[in-house]
Amino acid sequence: MPLLGGIRPPIVVLCVLILALAGLTAKVLGPGEDMVAPKAVLSSQQYFAEDGAIALRASIDERVTDLERTATALSAGRPVKPAHILTDLGRTYQKWTGTTVLDLESGEVLAARGESIPLAWLDKDVLTGELALTPRMVRLETGDVRLMTMAVLDWKDRPQQLLIASSGLSVPAINLGPFRTMAVVAEDGEVLGTAGFERAEALNSDQERQELVFLQKQMSLLSDRAAARTEQHPVRAKEPGSRGYPGVSGSLVGGEYNGRVATAGYASLASSNPEEKQSVAAGLGLTVVALLPVVQEQTGEQGRELYGLAAAGVLVLLGLLAVCVLWVTVQRPLLRLFLESRRLARGDLMRPVTVPRWGEPARIGAALERLRRQLGGTGAAGGNGDGDGGVDGGLGASGAALRGRIRVGGRGPLALTAALLLVWCVPVGLLLNRTDGSVSVPTTMVNDQRDRTDLIADRLRRALNEAQADLVSTSRLIDADEGKGENEGEGEGENEGEGEGKNGGDGEGTTGRVLQEALEKHTRYQALYLVDADGEVRARAGAEPHAWSRGEGLPLVRVSGKGGKEPVIQAGAPAPGREGSTLVGEIRVEFLNSLLARPGLGEVRVLDSAGLTIAASDGFLAFEELDREALTDLVRAAGVRVGAGPVENGLLIREGDSVTVAAAAPFSGGGVTADIGWTVVSWQDAERFQIAPYEREDRSVLAGMLGLAAIILCLGWIYLVVVRPLRALAAGAEKLADGDLKTVLYPRYQDEVGAVVRSLELLRQQAQAHRHNQARRPAEPGPSVGGR
Repeated sequence: MPLLGGIRPPIVVLCVLILALAGLTAKVLGPGEDMVAPKAVLSSQQYFAEDGAIALRASIDERVTDLERTATALSAGRPVKPAHILTDLGRTYQKWTGTTVLDLESGEVLAARGESIPLAWLDKDVLTGELALTPRMVRLETGDVRLMTMAVLDWKDRPQQLLIASSGLSVPAINLGPFRTMAVVAEDGEVLGTAGFERAEALNSDQERQELVFLQKQMSLLSDRAAARTEQHPVRAKEPGSRGYPGVSGSLVGGEYNGRVATAGYASLASSNPEEKQSVAAGLGLTVVALLPVVQEQTGEQGRELYGLAAAGVLVLLGLLAVCVLWVTVQRPLLRLFLESRRLARGDLMRPVTVPRWGEPARIGAALERLRRQLGGTGAAGGNGDGDGGVDGGLGASGAALRGRIRVGGRGPLALTAALLLVWCVPVGLLLNRTDGSVSVPTTMVNDQRDRTDLIADRLRRALNEAQADLVSTSRLIDADEGKGENEGEGEGENEGEGEGKNGGDGEGTTGRVLQEALEKHTRYQALYLVDADGEVRARAGAEPHAWSRGEGLPLVRVSGKGGKEPVIQAGAPAPGREGSTLVGEIRVEFLNSLLARPGLGEVRVLDSAGLTIAASDGFLAFEELDREALTDLVRAAGVRVGAGPVENGLLIREGDSVTVAAAAPFSGGGVTADIGWTVVSWQDAERFQIAPYEREDRSVLAGMLGLAAIILCLGWIYLVVVRPLRALAAGAEKLADGDLKTVLYPRYQDEVGAVVRSLELLRQQAQAHRHNQARRPAEPGPSVGGR
């Protein structure tokens, strides 16, 4: 028989799969790997480092963009005194530690503000070539490292001036929690800036100071390891086909002190979309490392190997029983039929056929016995007389009992085998190691959810502040004289080419061009338009503008459009030289949604002061409320002013068998969005965490699913290659025994069933020849009757 044909291969494969599944069950349902910290905690530190890297990359890129935009705007207008440039720059953007204007021709410092900027690093390579004006990291005399950003001021008939701005290389000012520290690391592993270690002054005991020294050493060691790992290419650093963070990221485990282990996440600065926009910060070779000491995990799984061994032993016993059922009811009868049919085809008609007890083999065996009788001359071929070759007539007194037994087809043993294996698969997959609402979730996960939500809120607040600052910068490019000309020409038909004389610059004119260029540069806006004191739109670019409300006390960043399909988020900036005019930018909701989507944080939403949704990481309805009362209460609690203002909160919600980790972080900090009352809320099911109870449950489900797959594969295989062909063969054999000698039997498979079909075909030919010989035999002369 062929290697992959017949009844033997699927049964052998079933045995192998059962043994393999038993071994896998003993391993995965037993004690897990000895981990000093849960995988969920390590993954959370990696996500936290990625969030910090994203925030730092965005902050550096914004600094570069803001300085270049300011220099472009100043160069396009009239010359401005250097001191005024730095004053306006500091008033618009509060992000630089020091600024300087330098005359490029003479090298003279024309103006300076804030921290003194050393100039020894300025050389020909910095100002010329392909890498001209690229941001550089410079070390001050104090030992601190500063990022120097440069832009050229170029006015006609005047010497060029160099605008330099310095800023620190530290993570954004976010809440790191009581124990976490973050660091910005250079390519060689040097720590350029840290956040979190400044709490050393508040330590009161020697033990706390010793632990701080231990953490500082761990930060240095882990930073070296992280810098070495981030040197590899981001594609090679990931599993094939995996996506996620575009840079190199991961987690590390350090030393142990006083029962706590140093865990760290690291992430290199990378462009959010390298194919569309290159990042200046991504080319600096920086890495963000987040360090958190966690309590060493106590597995508490002693003796769990017995669970795995017991489940594996039960599976082996049930598997052996199932294989025995298949061997007794399917394999042995089929092999017996194969031998009997081959014996009859060779002409051995003396010994009766051993008929199996039930199913299709019994039907085929009965048909073979009738054929043997017919060929041997002891049974009728037609099946209509007293010697009918049917079951009763051909087999004598046992025919009635056999008729009852053959009703049980070949599908019966398969169903019994499946039931035996399902007795193991269903309880293991659905009942074993099930979790409920009493699952213990590490406190670190709740704290990380809270801190990461606060980081997202800070990132969103900074993005809105940056959008409003962009409008302030763009508004300075609008010529005041042009605005007067537009107002004078309104309704007099002088500006017919500019949109009915009122929209002067709706895609036309200097103002329209400025707005169109700004819209193309900043993808965060869906529309830009200039509104006068009467609320009329004087110039616009992009989508159809919405009304801009006026009134004292209204914030420069606001939400409108309630009742519509999506919220309208507007930011405004007064236009200088145009009394009562405001430059308004509508921020795309998709832009805000893209800032919220982060792995390992679950669903994230932004709520306004009334608790209505205005942005979300997943789908949402405009201005819908939260559908869970616990989340609503959490948002209210986060909005309560404590000390200087509202603070973020984390919560573990237990409802029935589900456990949810949630956090809320209101907007806080500086800028025009500090007091708008928005809150970022996030939540996710704890079952997504890689902690021991949920991992055991997932392993149990996996074992049950693998067992179900083995059942479907092997029993389906047996049904297709054995049972179904046997049913067709039984019908053909009965027709042959009933006298149908014209239907030719063709073997379709090169296996036991095919061998029986070939033997039946030989018997059909013998029966046909036997009938033909009987028809040609001359009639015997009868005895003579006579006498005298």
